[in-house]
Amino acid sequence: MALEWVVLGYAAAAEAVMLLVITLPGLGRLRKGLIIVVRPILKPLLSVVPFCLFLLMDIYWKYETRPTCDQEHACTPTEHLRHEKSTLKSQRNAILIASALVLYWLLFAVINLAVKINQIEQRIENLKRQD
Repeated sequence: MALEWVVLGYAAAAEAVMLLVITLPGLGRLRKGLIIVVRPILKPLLSVVPFCLFLLMDIYWKYETRPTCDQEHACTPTEHLRHEKSTLKSQRNAILIASALVLYWLLFAVINLAVKINQIEQRIENLKRQD
């Protein structure tokens, strides 16, 4: 299961880097080139969404099937520590899932806005040429 979280972490990091480079000011040519490269990648990168949902279901399943320490069964300190570590890992992984989904959505929105801006700039240039 650790490999899945590593893959999701790398996907979220790649999304963050692409988003950062696209939104940095003063990188006109690089931005246009990156938009041309990233736009076709958005559809395959959409597989992050069902992957995140699968991992979210995994977190929920682990939460529902975890052993509990109720009044009848006293937990040992090691069991209590293991339970706390598991809870912290689940919270960390949920944050990773949320960040991957938000970063994908932001990347998708920024790319679409940049494409629209480029189209409008081309229309303005064409209108200036006609006058």
